[in-house]
Amino acid sequence: MNIHTPDITAIPERDEAEAALNLLRRWATTATATDILELDPSVARLVPGSDGVDYPAFTRDYPSDFAINDGYKETLPDLQNGPSSLIRGAKQQIQHVGISNFRLPLRVQTRAGDALTLETSVTGTVSLEADKKGINMSRIMRSFYEYAEETFSFEVIEAALDDYKSDLESFDARIQMRFSFPMKINSLRSGLSGYQYYDIALELVEKLGIRKKIMHLDYVYSSTCPCSLELSEHARATRGQLATPHSQRSVARVSVVLDEDAQCLWFEDLIEACRRAVPTETQVMVKREDEQAFAELNAANPIFVEDAARLFCEQLLADARIADFRVVASHQESLHSHDAVSVLTEGDTFATDSIDPRMFSTLFHVG
Repeated sequence: MNIHTPDITAIPERDEAEAALNLLRRWATTATATDILELDPSVARLVPGSDGVDYPAFTRDYPSDFAINDGYKETLPDLQNGPSSLIRGAKQQIQHVGISNFRLPLRVQTRAGDALTLETSVTGTVSLEADKKGINMSRIMRSFYEYAEETFSFEVIEAALDDYKSDLESFDARIQMRFSFPMKINSLRSGLSGYQYYDIALELVEKLGIRKKIMHLDYVYSSTCPCSLELSEHARATRGQLATPHSQRSVARVSVVLDEDAQCLWFEDLIEACRRAVPTETQVMVKREDEQAFAELNAANPIFVEDAARLFCEQLLADARIADFRVVASHQESLHSHDAVSVLTEGDTFATDSIDPRMFSTLFHVG
């Protein structure tokens, strides 16, 4: 009698695999947990309603005494540094990827030489090449924290940018720091003084090997409508009718690129340039005599939003420390249900065909 031994090296057909799987399931439904564990714990998963006897019993207590070593860290998955095959979507370069609004106290220097510790919001981004999956964002924070005890200047920001740009192996990078800068302002007539807070941002941008240092300032002022002022005076002169012109809180966001070869442009310098352009800055400490003086100051300096942009421009053009710049002005009308806005740019840095749909809505400064 001829006995044919099956070829155990042959790859089974699908129907053979299904038959074997059904046989294993039938056996597992009657087998004990011990039998299953002795055969292969994974078999328990084939049993409908099984608790999965191979499933480990996890602890729910946080292991506060657990310590890691280099060997353990090597086993941790790192998806962001994975191969390009893990990229989802188009394999396209990303111009900016990073973190926004991580906050820490930083020291900044005033023109008088004092150091102020201010709560600072930091945004750090780098470029990401088309064949790279992602970046380790914590490296941006770690790089920045290495300089957290320094008194910040653009030189310190450059050192931080160099570090995380090197760590992340990126070509382009950007750091932006936002804070509220206090400056004591005298009242117009009463002799009182108080602190005005200015929203300031410092930005360092490197693109294609070229670096630009940029300062942004929000300057808040009162704008009296020249047309409304003349109409009010007409009513008084021709009909003896008391009338008041409309004025409103207004904001100009002034952004300037600093000339690399020029002397330092202090925060106070840019603030004072704005005040020379438009002297009707909102007040801090006000008594009756100050309020009357402010009304007179507004009457002496009525401006349309077009005037505001050009007056700021005039001051910026006169400062050799400033290269390219942009002025975005918003007069938040008390007469109309809409605002009056203007944008003026000088140079290529801020030139653009498109305006952020929400740019003007970021210019509201509430008390």
